[in-house]
Amino acid sequence: MTQDIQAPNTESQAVVHHHDNDVRQRFFIEDSPVRGDVVRLSRSYATTIAQKPYPEAIKRLLGEMLTAASLLISTVKINGRLSIQLQSADSDSLLNWAMAECDQDGIIRALASWKGDTDEQAQAWEQMTHAKEAFAELGAAGQGVLFINIQPDGGEPYQGIVERSHDNLADCLAHYQKQSAQIPTLINLASDGLQAGGILVQMLPRTAQETYEVEQNQDAGIDDDLWTRLSVLTRTVKAEELTTLDTNEILYRLYHEENVVAPDPVSLSFGCTCSREKCEMAIEQIGETEILDIIEEQGGTFEMDCGFCGEIYKFNKDDVATIFSE
Repeated sequence: MTQDIQAPNTESQAVVHHHDNDVRQRFFIEDSPVRGDVVRLSRSYATTIAQKPYPEAIKRLLGEMLTAASLLISTVKINGRLSIQLQSADSDSLLNWAMAECDQDGIIRALASWKGDTDEQAQAWEQMTHAKEAFAELGAAGQGVLFINIQPDGGEPYQGIVERSHDNLADCLAHYQKQSAQIPTLINLASDGLQAGGILVQMLPRTAQETYEVEQNQDAGIDDDLWTRLSVLTRTVKAEELTTLDTNEILYRLYHEENVVAPDPVSLSFGCTCSREKCEMAIEQIGETEILDIIEEQGGTFEMDCGFCGEIYKFNKDDVATIFSE
């Protein structure tokens, strides 16, 4: 089912909408090779960053990363998960690593590790209020590592290395899409620490027939100025619009003079894949003797906690005996 993007009513232009705040809305420009997605995150994002006392800049960076993962998974046809990972290469960096993930069902989660034990480190984080500042903790351009990981269910995982070509996540990812997939891509990300949002626009390759007709200077009904026009329009979107407006209102404000068609949106929500069974597998890797020693040291109980959702799994000697008897 598809819908045309309609003009918002007068009242809706002046208020923040809360009924459409955790979705990915795909859209197409009719009779063109342009496709895109708009993502809005609210409750799912708030739940994610509530798991740890993240500094403000990391909260905002994780919001951008969650939005980006939710946008990019729509560009790959897989049943599985796509994650974005940032890894610092500098031991003095205040940000150790960060990752965000979205699966084909719209389940998102994220996690980050940072240095903040000393007063100096804590004060440094207090002075940072933007995602761009946390991103800069990876080091100068060319330092640190960005990965895109694609994990199909039952298939071979794929990892792409993203070049640190710019000083923000959105432009680095757009550059990667253009270089790796040879697809012109625009990405705009925003996060205010409470909500997050973003837009991705791509121009897919022309069909063989369209290419032939253009080469023959025939009238194929192709708008050669479309991508230039959309590029200019997309860059006008403000950060506060991406984090506060409905997806449909964002599309209308940007492209109301284009023939935009949008399928039904996909809901996004926080979720975690941790389980007691996965903890048991980890215990098997550690070994029975070492786990029993840890249980003895900790007064009879070994706890494993999930950094993503805060769930705690407890194991005693009987539980360990059961694990290694199977």
